[in-house]
Amino acid sequence: MGVAEGAFVDPTSVIDDGAIIGAGSRVWHFCHVMADAVVGADCVLGQNCFVGRGVELGNGVKLQNNVSVYEGVELGDFVFVGPSAVFTNVKNPRANLDRRTEFRRTRVGRGATIGANATILPGVEIGEYAFVGAGATVTSDVPSYAVVVGVPAALSGWMSRSGDPLEFDSAGVASCPRTGERYRCDARGVVSIDGAG
Repeated sequence: MGVAEGAFVDPTSVIDDGAIIGAGSRVWHFCHVMADAVVGADCVLGQNCFVGRGVELGNGVKLQNNVSVYEGVELGDFVFVGPSAVFTNVKNPRANLDRRTEFRRTRVGRGATIGANATILPGVEIGEYAFVGAGATVTSDVPSYAVVVGVPAALSGWMSRSGDPLEFDSAGVASCPRTGERYRCDARGVVSIDGAG
């Protein structure tokens, strides 16, 4: 196993040979990180988390308790996943059929938040700094900076990188009430005017 200097792994956790745990990361009680998984630097895996074979977690990712990230899922830098959120990787699983060749890619962009008990269906892309509300079921792509809630998840607003609501004026411009960072909203979605990622 490749556990970087300065990383912490609780003795109750299992890190398979070939897995990589980045510097400064903390893996708490009863976790399992499978072979060929990459956990970036400064990540936190809460109690009872599972990271599947070949999964990539960016730097600064936080998985709260009871989160399983299955093969085919990729989390960008600074993604937050709330307690008991669920990722899936097969559209139509059956116990009697091997569908490992049908795993669908799911990507979560930098800085996005997945709320507690949310369910992410396979093959979707969640944009940078998007916010998925607690208990939501995501069945389609989520644009960057979008706030989605409900079952199925639907757009309910927009949020800044710092997690504050954005109110757009008639010209389609909004400023973050916390940082002053400016955003533009048009038919393509929301982008940062100030060039922040």
